[in-house]
Amino acid sequence: MSGDESPLLAERRGAVVLLTLKRPDRLNAVSLPLYESLIGELCVLARVREVRAIVITGAGRAFCVGADLKAHASDEPDAVVRRRYVGAGQRANRAIQLCPKPVVAAVNGHAIGAGLELALSCDLVVVAREAKLRFPEVALGTFVGGGVTYTLPERVGLLKAKELLLLCEFFLGDEAVALGLANRAEPAARVLEVAIELAEKLAARAPIPMAHAKRLLNRAADPERRRALWREARALLDCMATRDWEEGIRAFHEKREPRFTGE
Repeated sequence: MSGDESPLLAERRGAVVLLTLKRPDRLNAVSLPLYESLIGELCVLARVREVRAIVITGAGRAFCVGADLKAHASDEPDAVVRRRYVGAGQRANRAIQLCPKPVVAAVNGHAIGAGLELALSCDLVVVAREAKLRFPEVALGTFVGGGVTYTLPERVGLLKAKELLLLCEFFLGDEAVALGLANRAEPAARVLEVAIELAEKLAARAPIPMAHAKRLLNRAADPERRRALWREARALLDCMATRDWEEGIRAFHEKREPRFTGE
């Protein structure tokens, strides 16, 4: 299991394992080490017979606020680093989707961009009523990943998916349930408790039919989904090579509207 230095904490609770995104000082913004730790843990847990269900949550007051834009602004990663980062994000979401064990997202606070992508890759979602949720990518000159081009329209329909992705507006946990993006909305203090209760119920079910049900309902092994993940990655890398992407990050930090030029 993950140690104290890892951006991911893994705790065994009977037949349930709790995975906590552990970068509270950055509101659990995703990073390459975080994605790689998540992939590694899920690969191990998929093979542990005694583990029957998994819960993913965030440390502190947020679930995950998406990309670490502060790091992006200061590091100026080259093309190789960008490809590795984007690829890790796609693999982390696919690892959740392909995991034979049911995965519950305990969205204890804000889930934005890549954080919301991780939540939608899970099988069940419990969200804090007051949590702010958003897909901000297009407004920042970047692009979504994690399979959102199929997980989102499957849940809310194509028309609403376009609204959420193209207008980039915030919505709250209660709205997420009404839209079909989450199963339950709870007070923030109750989110983890309710998610673990659901995971324990899932863990009590027969694991073989559970794995079959998840696989067939998700169609996660469908080659078209692999192609969708690849297309998202290509679109994101294309966006990251533009001046508009740099402008989007600058505007975010300067707290102003970006001035996009299409370059």
